[in-house]
Amino acid sequence: MTHAPQIRIPATYMRGGTSKGVFFCLQDLPQAARVAGPVRDALLMRVIGSPDPYGKHTDGMGGATSSTSKCVIISKSDVPDHDVDYLYGQVSIDTAFVDWSGNCGNLSSAVGPFAIANGLIDPARVPDDGIAIVRIWQANIGKTIIAHVPMTAGQVQETGDFELDGVTFPAAEIQLEFLDPSDEGEGGGAMFPTGNLVDDLEVPDVGTLKATLINAGIPTIFLNAADLGYSGTELQSAINDDKAALAKFETIRAHGAVRMGLIGSVEQAASRQHTPKVAFVAPAQDYVSSSGKQIGAGDIDLHVRALSMGKLHHAMMGTAAVAIGTAASIPGTLVHAAAGGGEREAVRFGHPSGTLRVGAQARLVDGQWTVTKAVMSRSARVLMEGWVRVPGDTF
Repeated sequence: MTHAPQIRIPATYMRGGTSKGVFFCLQDLPQAARVAGPVRDALLMRVIGSPDPYGKHTDGMGGATSSTSKCVIISKSDVPDHDVDYLYGQVSIDTAFVDWSGNCGNLSSAVGPFAIANGLIDPARVPDDGIAIVRIWQANIGKTIIAHVPMTAGQVQETGDFELDGVTFPAAEIQLEFLDPSDEGEGGGAMFPTGNLVDDLEVPDVGTLKATLINAGIPTIFLNAADLGYSGTELQSAINDDKAALAKFETIRAHGAVRMGLIGSVEQAASRQHTPKVAFVAPAQDYVSSSGKQIGAGDIDLHVRALSMGKLHHAMMGTAAVAIGTAASIPGTLVHAAAGGGEREAVRFGHPSGTLRVGAQARLVDGQWTVTKAVMSRSARVLMEGWVRVPGDTF
């Protein structure tokens, strides 16, 4: 019996924010994987090591968490006034599935550095020292991200003293601007798809919950922690070790997705695992982060905990942070109420690993809320570069 040898594909393993992923240039992929479809999905799943019934990703580059089971494909952009196209795939851990329905805000911070290092940006626009501006077209959702990438001596600066809760070591700060981040999703739609700032979300076997359903950064369902029996200061184990709680959150997510018009029936939720997100909020209070850091109520405006791919996130997804900042700036949402009300264009919230500040500029236009820009800081670093190998009979 003969076996196909492995093939080598140029790739870069990068951390972006509190996530990690395998980055590819589109032209480096095998010809059949340069277009969307089952061949591309099969390739990326094999790179990550999915589906893995053991949930370990031992035979792949994935880290067996939603934050580390990601792939990114970058190419020069044909969209006017943009440098590169950024396509993001969230790879399921234990099922044969790649979700292309949304963005990864954390890995967005690594796109600019990757594009510069791989010669995808006009050299005339990249200073030897200072800040390089990279205009990114987020191809999953059709939105613009502007990355401010620090440069030193003609190279992307990766080291620095910027600290990001959820990341162990400091690095160089990369500021991201998410332009017009609302109306995400197939076909667009209103920022508040139901037309309400707060809805009564009826969930069989759970009850009726107050919910803010918002499309900003990523479709997100915000709930009150108290309505779920939580304080809002929970760490990962409190949720992820509770199978009943995870099942309840998935039921809420499925019914919320239907209410938001993202799917037609709850049965379709299994084929849309990446979106929407479910998050719960609570007023500011003292707590201890997962690293043992004491955080006072006066250091934050509110608490937010969010689930990604069926598990409580160890920190906060970047796109969900955009949703948090946007909702916090709009009076009447659950997030705004948890933050204490009042006018605000920025909010600092507590998450399991610490705190994060995000700004958003929202305004009411003809009776509809819109957000023009959300801003946050992240960092990124190349962890390894070279080639990934996959068996030649993968696709």
